[in-house]
This record gives sequence, C-alpha cells and structure tokens, in this order.
Amino acid sequence: MADTTKTRASSRSAARLGAVQALYQMDIAGADLSDVLAEFGSVRLGEEFENGECGDADFDFLKALVRGVLEQQREIDPLINERLASGWKLSRLDSTLRAILRAGAYELKNRRDVPPRASISEYIDVAKAFFDGDEPKVVNAVLDKLAHEFEREGI
Repeated sequence: MADTTKTRASSRSAARLGAVQALYQMDIAGADLSDVLAEFGSVRLGEEFENGECGDADFDFLKALVRGVLEQQREIDPLINERLASGWKLSRLDSTLRAILRAGAYELKNRRDVPPRASISEYIDVAKAFFDGDEPKVVNAVLDKLAHEFEREGI
C-alpha cells in the first residue's frame, strides 16, 4: 500500500510540473489547450527534466489542473495579485512563476483531495526546479496566504 501511495504522489508531482510547463507554453506561445494537452499526453511526460527524470505523470490530474486554471483564471489572477508584495503585479512576474502561482492557487481552491501543506510544498519544489533566487519564497508566501484564507472562508 505504501508503494501505491508513493507512486501516486510521484505521478502527481510530475503532473504538477507538466501542468506548469503546459500553462507556460500556452502563455508564451499562445498555444491551444487541446494541442498542448495532446503534446504532453504523447511526448513530453516522462522526459528528462534538468538533470533528473520528471517521472510518469498522472495525466488526468495534469489535465484537470490546466483546464481548471484556464476556466478560473479570471478569478484566480486577482486572488494572486492581492497577495503579492506591494508594488508587484502578476503581469510583471516571469511567465513560469505566473504558471506556478496559477496552478497552485487553483489546486488550493478546488482540490479538496490534496492537503494544502502538501500542495504548497509541491509548488515550492516546482519553483526550485526553475529558479535559484527568491521565487520559491514568493510561491510559499502567496500560496500560504491563499490556503489560510480559503480555510477561513470554508473553500
């Protein structure tokens, strides 16, 4: 049973990474949702990432994250903007960081099957895979604030 849980967690970690990459690709290249999902479903998942293997992703989870972010982006973006440091706006952030924050905010708001602490930790790890600076701290701060507010509001 422990191996099944570990495998599921690993496949969800890979799905989060894939979702961030898909959201980034859609943001930068203006790629279509169906094209991006088809590419990630057939080619990209399981490819090497940096110096390691990203692993086999839970493709259903990846699709749910990407579709959810796109469907709720008009709700999610203002929530993120309100929790960024004074003077910062989501539109000014690096596209990868935007994708991480959007995916994390969506997951915290909508995926009750994932403990908030686990979700936040996963997105911090995704940020660490892409950035060496303060970006993981930004992810932690914004998502932590959102998680507490969602909890208070019963979301």
